[in-house]
Amino acid sequence: MKKILFFVLPLLFVLPAQAQFAQEEEPVKLGAVVVTATRDPREDRTTPANVTVVTAEEIRHSGATTVVEVLEKLESIQFRSYSGNASQAMIDMRGFGGDNPFGKTLVTLDGSRLNRPDMSSINWLSIPVNTIERIEILRGPGSVLYGDAAVGGVINIVTKKGKGKPAFNASLLAGSYGLHNERAGVIGAEGKWTYALTGENHYNSGYRDRSRYSSQGGGFEVGWAAHDLLNLSLGVSFNRTDYQMPGALTKEQMQENRRQYQPAMPLYWMNANDDNDGRDKYTNVNLGVKSFWGAFGRMEVNLTYGRKDLESNMPSWASSWLPYSYVYSDTNSETLGITPRYTLERDVWKFRNQVIIGMDYYSEPYQKKYFNDRERSVALSTASLRRQSTGYFIRDELSLLAGLVLSFGYRFEQTSISGSNKDFVAPANNFDNEKTYRARAYEAGLTWLWGKKSKAYARYATVYRIPFLDEVASFNGYSTPTPFLTSLEEEKGVSMETGMEYYPMENLKLGLALFRIDMEDEIEYVIYNPVLSLGENRNTGKTRHDGVELSVTYWWQKFLKAYGNLTYHKATYEAGPHRHKEMPMVPNRVINAGLEIYLPFQVTFKPEIRHVGEAYLSGDSDNNAEKLNAYTLLNASLLYKPTFGRMNLTVFAGVENLTDTRYCSYGLDYAQFGMDNFYYPMPGRILKGGLSFEF
Repeated sequence: MKKILFFVLPLLFVLPAQAQFAQEEEPVKLGAVVVTATRDPREDRTTPANVTVVTAEEIRHSGATTVVEVLEKLESIQFRSYSGNASQAMIDMRGFGGDNPFGKTLVTLDGSRLNRPDMSSINWLSIPVNTIERIEILRGPGSVLYGDAAVGGVINIVTKKGKGKPAFNASLLAGSYGLHNERAGVIGAEGKWTYALTGENHYNSGYRDRSRYSSQGGGFEVGWAAHDLLNLSLGVSFNRTDYQMPGALTKEQMQENRRQYQPAMPLYWMNANDDNDGRDKYTNVNLGVKSFWGAFGRMEVNLTYGRKDLESNMPSWASSWLPYSYVYSDTNSETLGITPRYTLERDVWKFRNQVIIGMDYYSEPYQKKYFNDRERSVALSTASLRRQSTGYFIRDELSLLAGLVLSFGYRFEQTSISGSNKDFVAPANNFDNEKTYRARAYEAGLTWLWGKKSKAYARYATVYRIPFLDEVASFNGYSTPTPFLTSLEEEKGVSMETGMEYYPMENLKLGLALFRIDMEDEIEYVIYNPVLSLGENRNTGKTRHDGVELSVTYWWQKFLKAYGNLTYHKATYEAGPHRHKEMPMVPNRVINAGLEIYLPFQVTFKPEIRHVGEAYLSGDSDNNAEKLNAYTLLNASLLYKPTFGRMNLTVFAGVENLTDTRYCSYGLDYAQFGMDNFYYPMPGRILKGGLSFEF
């Protein structure tokens, strides 16, 4: 780390002085940009991928209170939850939901990774929506530029940066089930300085008993244009989320009362979920340095720090036959990173060319402790691990013709997982070991641009995923013959994709993407002793993910906007006893459609519909159990947006799940164990209303 800083940081200050003697070139300001695809501001249509950018204005007018509500309306994205709580929602992108959806979609905040090194979802409530300038969604592999976890796609969330005179904003929103959301912020610029300050409070008592959650967070961003060749920025955000977990219900229990928490079921050795809860605290710091060198290109370095302090209390998991149950835990995880990258735009034989060379270094210390009770009186075990990775990448875009762009890239990454576990109750679970992974990724794409905004593209890429800490090491209280698996390797895959964005008219956009992703060496839990129920994680899985993404948007100026998308996924096993069977929890069809009807007196009416097809229950790899039912949700909202001088006012009123549809986003196949299947019911009809203003 010291060697990297010693080499990179002097370049940021020495070379700009030399670059003054070269012909100066100002950074190009583009209309639509996306950094997830190239890690450098580029027109989104030059990227050989299906890309979507959601702006702050679109988020504000949607009435969304969480990032989940914003993303779930887009093609190829689906969420599932245990309670309707967005903080623990699990994302499925391009059919990578399955029984283990974690680590298949990379999520970044201003370029900083939010994914955890263990097998858990990120906390979506740690990103207040009023801090967001835009969300950039890249569907498909991103391993060359981002490395681990960028299999199904990359979601980069960009926070607001100050500009112009001070602009103040605030909003209040309330709704069903005790929902209330308050936001406030100010952004602006003064001389060479820019600033943005935002804060949010979010509370919901929950649709079900014991599904309450609350979230408080905020952040600030300060920028300084030292001179024309050097910009500095510092961003800090924080969040605290408290939540309850109501547990699953059988069909019979849902018919009795779908809003109850899971009761005790002695027949199945299950305790009541009457005291399960957790608390998450997140802190993110991002220091950015940008240096513009004129004809010599530009250099950018991000120094990032993230901290996660997690408290989990799950007494319903307690086992009566163990002297102690590992159900009370504290987790402390940190991420320290430095990500320098150099960009050079220079013609090659009169062909426009851009090359990006970069490195990503991350060090992630991780500690997890289990205790005997909620008060943390006695420690049962302590695991101390570290994940450390260094990746090098290069990517080039060459304009062969005025409208034909060839892109290709390569990445090499080395990751080590090391650590120890001290189990004071079961010493057989102790370990002290290390495993090193060496992964490579390639990609090549061709993009044809025609007209003012249309494009067609094709791309071939390889992907990989490094195992989670708790896939390599067993430190969660469960006995295993091999507590640290040095034999476990990374997952690998190949992606092929083609698509287009076509504007037959200036106000009509049609989108199409077809893809296939073949994965191998996927990690599965294999039982090798059925009598003792002993097993371990092994690289035995092989799956295929085929899909089609369709979208259409039509603007009729001053009258309406119509939009819709359809996603078809088919995810299948391609080896083993379940060959050609469909993967659980991946619906074949997801459809979204809506209208924005512009009425007189600055009123907008927005009806929307969402349909999610049926899917096999989690654990039903042989496809012989009942399916999770399909469901259709209707939403509608009204917006009134008058202007009073400098103040812009928005009054919002809406209803979600208008027909009060009873549905579940997640279910478990327990019939294979001689038990009832279990489900997690989602909220019924939700009313929302509020107002926001800017001046």
